[in-house]
Amino acid sequence: MSMSLRVAIIEDEPATARNLQHMLLDAAPEAEVLVILPGVAEAVSWLQQNAQQCDLLFMDIRLSDGLSFEIFSQVHITLPVVFITAFDDYALQAFKANGIDYILKPFDDGELKQALVKFNRLRNQSGGADGYAQLLKIAESLKGNPASYKQSFLVHTRDKLIPVTVAQISWFYTANEIVYAGTTDYKQYVIDGTMEQLQQQLDPAIFFRANRQFIIQRKAILEVDFYFNGRLSVKIDPPAKEQILISKARVPEFKQWMNA
Repeated sequence: MSMSLRVAIIEDEPATARNLQHMLLDAAPEAEVLVILPGVAEAVSWLQQNAQQCDLLFMDIRLSDGLSFEIFSQVHITLPVVFITAFDDYALQAFKANGIDYILKPFDDGELKQALVKFNRLRNQSGGADGYAQLLKIAESLKGNPASYKQSFLVHTRDKLIPVTVAQISWFYTANEIVYAGTTDYKQYVIDGTMEQLQQQLDPAIFFRANRQFIIQRKAILEVDFYFNGRLSVKIDPPAKEQILISKARVPEFKQWMNA
């Protein structure tokens, strides 16, 4: 009889969280997903009360309200963690050295099963908490390290592949599940991946997720106008395919970002 496996998922993208939950239950029918938490604050609050009821955490690295590493500095965690991330980085290798695994988005069930095998192998060993001091050091280096954000994209144009640096991109736009990048020289390219993956990969000090369709670059913003119902309308250069509106709920976050 297999041991029970009680899991908490910390992930701010609902579709990714649901996908992970389904894959997890397929890979380990004995698993029980106790909770899906969308951010650092919710995770800290839940773990303070319920960590002892949980066996394993799945955690996205970049959450809507900060890096998931910040959770460790606010609540003492001795649980093993599998990190989920859209960006690869040399520092992540250190997680494996600490008996902590990570899987890259978009992940498949093979990677998930490998992480579970590793967890089961480590499950009866003690001292999982020792790695967290090292992990927090890595977190600090990742936080201030621009290399942990994507620097360029390889894009198709005619019959070639060319590199387009992040600095050249004024906005990302999605329509019909295709993502486009508009560049400072008034060109447009199709980008592989989703807007959610881009949000993970881009430096949030430079790029802002304006709405479901747009991620905008700070330097591309020409002016911001007041719009109906407490929303803001953003004008950028080069001009975007559609009007870019910031919802009333996101206006404070946008203003804070622009003032940083």
